[in-house]
Amino acid sequence: MAYNLGMNQLTLALPFALPHAALAGDLIKALQTPALAALLSRTSSSSLHEFDGTTRLLPHEAWLAHALALAPAAGSDDAAAPFAAASMRGFGLVPEPGARYFLIHPVHIEITRKHLAMDDMRQLQLSEADSRTLFELVRPYFDGLGQPLYFGDAHTWFMRADEWSDLRCASPDAAASQNLADWMPDGEHARASRRLQNEVQMLWHEHPVNQAREARGLKTVNGYWLWGAAKHQLATCAHALHVSAAPGWLSALAEPSRRDADPAAIIAGQADALVVHAGLLESAMAQDWGNWLAQMQALEQHWFAPLLSALKDGRLDRLRLVLSHRDGWLDCSTSRNAQRKFWRAHTLNTLSSS
Repeated sequence: MAYNLGMNQLTLALPFALPHAALAGDLIKALQTPALAALLSRTSSSSLHEFDGTTRLLPHEAWLAHALALAPAAGSDDAAAPFAAASMRGFGLVPEPGARYFLIHPVHIEITRKHLAMDDMRQLQLSEADSRTLFELVRPYFDGLGQPLYFGDAHTWFMRADEWSDLRCASPDAAASQNLADWMPDGEHARASRRLQNEVQMLWHEHPVNQAREARGLKTVNGYWLWGAAKHQLATCAHALHVSAAPGWLSALAEPSRRDADPAAIIAGQADALVVHAGLLESAMAQDWGNWLAQMQALEQHWFAPLLSALKDGRLDRLRLVLSHRDGWLDCSTSRNAQRKFWRAHTLNTLSSS
């Protein structure tokens, strides 16, 4: 169901707020989040959705693309994440109408004993200066192919490739730490994509930027990841998107004043809002469950408790929570009336039913 306008409501999407199934019981016991328990227990609706990983996306990515009216429903066969053109606009770039753009992220690709694997790009520690140096090195090659590059920030570039409409790509978060053989782009232009990747790898190999990184104990930037293909449309999303702890490409989808979401300001604004808080992603992907617990406790203080209070005193009419993990998402709604269902005991058991 797409995000609907028309009433004072807030939708809070929390990627990877659903714990790992094998550890859910222990993690839930360790959580001290009474406000979250109230929000999950006294609901007006609640549903669990499985997600088909063959779409090469994570559930929250497909869900968000649909919520922003950029793509079909997350559970459909043609679920997609065409974020590139909208993200470009957030960086002040001007995509041409009808052109097709891709998101590009500089990454480190590891050669393991069994396969190739890509690190989480959040851990790359790539400075703006080093990123621009690597960008300028390869830009003439892309220009020569008629597929120009555009710089967004250190971790976010864009490429125009109008003819690559068939290329099926995975998101970097879906592919990170997996066997890359299963996640590489496929389609008629997959071979051209691999050639381009190989050329970039050769240009960056033993470059002074990478030599300096190795000397500092950092991993080299030895490849890039391509995804998020979007054909630019003149229409823009009408939803009031707010983001918090988000990577550059995602932050760019929101207006600059909405890129550090604050629950008090959002509630005081008396307007419908869609909030994506991505702070749990890195720890969950690294399976750092101690840090995941700490971040959930911080969310309790800064988000769950204030939102519960706003529901109870009428400052917020309706709250929708979208909590996900790799295999699906929990979608539940609560309201002031739902919070009056005193016969429903507060529990976090819903988190383990996934």
